[in-house]
Amino acid sequence: MSDEIRLPRPEYATPPGVQHHVCEHDGCSKDAGWGFAKPKQVPHWFCFEHRGEGEQFL
Repeated sequence: MSDEIRLPRPEYATPPGVQHHVCEHDGCSKDAGWGFAKPKQVPHWFCFEHRGEGEQFL
């Protein structure tokens, strides 16, 4: 048995494994590979074409 204390996972953390995100640009349904967020904030995801819009979340 471990002596480590296990705290609940924070809400902003993503679960382990492969994540599939969809671009948040209105009308776009492409796969989003660029995530933008400040530390401990919910990330916003954009595709290659709309990745410039994500800089507003930094």
